[in-house]
Amino acid sequence: MANYKYDLRGVSATKDEVHEAIKGMDKGLFPNAFCKILPDVAGGDGEYVNLMHADTAGTKTSLAYLYWKETGDVSVWEGIAQDALVMNLDDMACVGCVDNILLSSTIGRNKNLITGEVITALIRATKKLTDKLATYGINVHSAGGETADVGDVVRTIDVGYTAFARMKKADLIVNDIKPGNVIVGLASYGQATYEETYNGGMGSNGLTSARHDVLSKEYAEKYPDSFDSNTPNEVVYIGSKKLTDKIDIDGAQIDVGKLVLSPTRTYMPIIKAILEEFSGQIDGMIHCTGGAQTKVIKFVDNVHVIKDNLLPIPPLFQMIKEEADTDWREMYQVFNMGHRLELYVKPEMAERIIEISKSFNVHSQIIGRVEASETPKVTIVAPDGRRMDYDN
Repeated sequence: MANYKYDLRGVSATKDEVHEAIKGMDKGLFPNAFCKILPDVAGGDGEYVNLMHADTAGTKTSLAYLYWKETGDVSVWEGIAQDALVMNLDDMACVGCVDNILLSSTIGRNKNLITGEVITALIRATKKLTDKLATYGINVHSAGGETADVGDVVRTIDVGYTAFARMKKADLIVNDIKPGNVIVGLASYGQATYEETYNGGMGSNGLTSARHDVLSKEYAEKYPDSFDSNTPNEVVYIGSKKLTDKIDIDGAQIDVGKLVLSPTRTYMPIIKAILEEFSGQIDGMIHCTGGAQTKVIKFVDNVHVIKDNLLPIPPLFQMIKEEADTDWREMYQVFNMGHRLELYVKPEMAERIIEISKSFNVHSQIIGRVEASETPKVTIVAPDGRRMDYDN
């Protein structure tokens, strides 16, 4: 049964219940766009549109809590701010929004467990990232936010952001993924030119499974606040690793905890550079978040997306697979497995897009293609050659 452990842990890769709840709601001006596109309510100009997006760092905060309590290293919270921010910004970038974005934060904490130094680290990290993006011509403006002490409803801390932008309708990317497109995948791992350390590629999806599959049962006893007490014991911290165990990656020794906590990579500088050269020519852009490598199925009609030349699986996901012996089908539906952004383009554009990505030291390659189909379908070829089909 796909996602069996994930479901037992109280989370869902497919979010079927959410999609059922919202199926009757207005999908905006362009239903296949990666973000909901609204009329220009803010300005009343028919040549412009509005975007508003909200997201959080998810349960990655629980792992940061574990690492901070175990080591005293408050710097891990900086990555959590980036996680929540990037989950908004990179979604918006998938519709072509790469500048002039307003940002507001919502942080709910259990004050008995989360100190003021954590809040300070989160706020400072947000400014650090937005300052970095500004050097690439990506302007993100803080509008403040809300920090609330809500220990009755939050076990440790929840970190989220809401982003708003107004942009020209002519600059929108609306997914029109079609037969003949090739898929260029951009790596989620490595060290981009704008990153300070090696990135394991985790992103902000699949953390519930990652931390429980990899980490030792001792953390359940030491930190019961780090997981839902309703979760069946047989899927709580069932791995063999400790947070400070070392993994060798290209000769560097990296803590298991910090590897999984690698901040969600933003692709914004790369996307901005690609759009400066290929404005109006991108047929589709997908941020492989919830649903991971199957995410695209929500944004296509009558095509078969075939991913049969995926990037090498980085050490982080190899470790997760080995620790949990999770089926390949579940792995590709829960984790990005090595690339978290994909562009659907004409074949003649692919080589130049790959060059632009690599100029930021982010590996990329053609990872698949699109064919005609009577119904939407995604096929993924696992490292053992197994072909796995997913439908909507």
